[in-house]
Amino acid sequence: MVSLKASIDKFDSELWYYHVIIPAAKVKSFIKENKRVVCTVNKTISIQAALMPNGKGNYFILLNQEVRKKLKLSLGDEVLIELSKDESEYGMPFPQELETLLEQDEEGRLLFQKLTKGKQRTLIYIIAKPKSIDLRIRNAIGVITHLKLTQGKIDYKQLNDTIKSI
Repeated sequence: MVSLKASIDKFDSELWYYHVIIPAAKVKSFIKENKRVVCTVNKTISIQAALMPNGKGNYFILLNQEVRKKLKLSLGDEVLIELSKDESEYGMPFPQELETLLEQDEEGRLLFQKLTKGKQRTLIYIIAKPKSIDLRIRNAIGVITHLKLTQGKIDYKQLNDTIKSI
């Protein structure tokens, strides 16, 4: 495990916002195999995240609004960051709704497994985001239906329309 203190910073970008900088020297062992880590902030909240290169030789981890709000964090606040290697298969919790569906639908499972890890994580996020189990089931059915309709290609606008039609 790696432990360090870092300040919350903000990119001047429309893509990335609040983050902490992680010195490359601290994470050499993580970068060799996989840039996915479990990041614990202030010994309170653990998130699965990617070590993203910042273009200046170091890395950063994004801290979303939900994490910042729960910990009452603002720009410039110093936080304790603890990093450990993410040993999970997908780099995030796998929704039970998708697992059950993939057990029942071999074609959907094969199409899902052919996707890159990043695309798999995006679809997992889409399915897992709602708090309602009914919406998670709808999203899972919509994702698998979309993959089957497009032979495993993802068109996010069409995916959104497919999910809404379920």
